[in-house]
Amino acid sequence: MWTVMPSPIGDLRIIERNGAISAVEFSPFEQPADGRPLGARSDDDTVLAEAVSQLEAYFARELKEFDLPLAPHGTAFQQRVWEQLKTIEWGETASYGEIAVRLGMTSAASRAVGLANGRNPIPIVIPCHRVIGANGTLTGYAGGLERKQTLLALEQDALF
Repeated sequence: MWTVMPSPIGDLRIIERNGAISAVEFSPFEQPADGRPLGARSDDDTVLAEAVSQLEAYFARELKEFDLPLAPHGTAFQQRVWEQLKTIEWGETASYGEIAVRLGMTSAASRAVGLANGRNPIPIVIPCHRVIGANGTLTGYAGGLERKQTLLALEQDALF
């Protein structure tokens, strides 16, 4: 099942499978890369409604930590990277190299971390936007650098 919600960074499509969120997608929406059908749209499914509610609270700056059942599909390495992303707190950032070191690798593995980061199927909730280049620059983001910049700016308490 899936639903669509408006947000400050464009419409988001939220996909639920087996009682857990499996994807959050930026518009324009495409067919799922894994080829699996989305199922029917359901705006009142309990899990989807809770995801919308928490995302709305996040964008309103009222929620800093998501509490949703998640089921991202990926390799074992990708899963490890995505778990590390969830430890980067609201308003904080980490470099790709720092994530590699947290995984017990050298910072030279930053490219592999970057590739896994880019394949995160549940952006925002699994905060891949909080990962930046070693020199502090904004680097690639599946949703585009403008969205990444907007999300990081949203989390800067000092601005408000």
